[in-house]
Amino acid sequence: MDFPPFIAIVSEFTRSLFGNSLFAIRLFPALFGAALLVLVATLARELGGGRVAQLLAAFFVFASLLFMRTANLFQPVVFDQVWWTVALLALVKLGSSDDRRWWILFGVACGFGLLSKFSVLIFGLAALIGLLISTRRSDLLTPWPWYAALIAFAIGSPSIVGQIQLGFPVLDQMGDLRSAQLARVTPLGFLLGQLQWGPQAFVALAGLIALLFHHSMRSFRIVGWTCLVALMLLIILHGKPYYAGPIHPVLFAAGAVLIDRLEVPRWSTVLRWGTVVLVAGYMLLTFPLGIPILAPPTMVQYLDRVGSEGAVTTNVGNIERLPQDYADMLGWEEQVDAVAQVFHSLDASEQEQAVILGSNYGEAGAIDFYGPRRGLPGAIAVVGSYWFFGPGDRPGDVVISIGFDYDDMAGFFDSVTPAAHVMNHYAVAEQRDLFVYVCRGPRQTMQEVWPSLAGEQ
Repeated sequence: MDFPPFIAIVSEFTRSLFGNSLFAIRLFPALFGAALLVLVATLARELGGGRVAQLLAAFFVFASLLFMRTANLFQPVVFDQVWWTVALLALVKLGSSDDRRWWILFGVACGFGLLSKFSVLIFGLAALIGLLISTRRSDLLTPWPWYAALIAFAIGSPSIVGQIQLGFPVLDQMGDLRSAQLARVTPLGFLLGQLQWGPQAFVALAGLIALLFHHSMRSFRIVGWTCLVALMLLIILHGKPYYAGPIHPVLFAAGAVLIDRLEVPRWSTVLRWGTVVLVAGYMLLTFPLGIPILAPPTMVQYLDRVGSEGAVTTNVGNIERLPQDYADMLGWEEQVDAVAQVFHSLDASEQEQAVILGSNYGEAGAIDFYGPRRGLPGAIAVVGSYWFFGPGDRPGDVVISIGFDYDDMAGFFDSVTPAAHVMNHYAVAEQRDLFVYVCRGPRQTMQEVWPSLAGEQ
């Protein structure tokens, strides 16, 4: 509940059509990732590029580690990338046609962005500043930008209303994010982080410069200023490098147009093909970092050979054996099997009363996802949105915990007995070495202790 509802809506829709399967989970990220290819080619065309520029722009997105990764992960990130890109396309169309009705598409895109990820507020602020800086500031004297704002807030209102009703849990989530992850990101680290997505980062830089200063793109200054201000805001707010991803497609498009138009005797073709070869070579070398095609042992060997420490550094600075996104795909069924074995070892009366407690949403989510097939009740957890779901109606006379230390549970129960141990050498640190405890003799019921745990989210 600390995230907007679009991903939950898509999840329910996907489940209703295809059930719970890997295909279902990855379908919509793949579709939105494919939509980015169409959008970036369209952007290149609207910026004045021909067929070559359109193909180059689409290739730069296709070959980017960032867009490979986000298009196979069911997270809000890929949806966010698409909405920003649609909004930027509306600004490009505004520049090429001077038809202010394109503000409507801008508002619709920002509205869906607000339904998907609150980072669209950064984009909205950047677009406002870009509008004020550019010659299009006179549009503010017309009703069209105000219609766009009204439409955006109308579409995105469920996100705002939900936050108000729940006491703005996004602020707690952002506070945790800043203290645990964002505080580590320096401005230089953010800028250098753009290079990890591939050499087309230099194309994006060229595209930004062209949008801001090249005479042929004078009509699109508002797009350049919006992208530049968004980058500056992300640097100021200590954003992670991938937060800049939504502005890459339009910058790739502008850079591709620049490459296509370059007319230097003998060097134009060399530059075009050289760029393609360089990007393609980087993509082939690093492809397993974008798409998890290698088994864990093979992936570890691959990472040792390419020597990419940054790829295995987690968002809290730990060095792991696998990239965090990949490692977080592993080991969940083994955890649920261990909990199920402990649960079914209890006598029937204790099973009727047993509460399963996960230390994070991954453990609790795995139990909720895989548990019914193993005869398990649903899980509870204090972290994040799980706290809002509450402790259920069982008092917690018997609790099966996973992911907690002994001392964590001993403060609440008279008896804490280790019952299982789950080890996964490829998992991230917090999931690598887990104990399952059976806890009895609670000093307070779950219902009594739950409100006091709100600060633990």
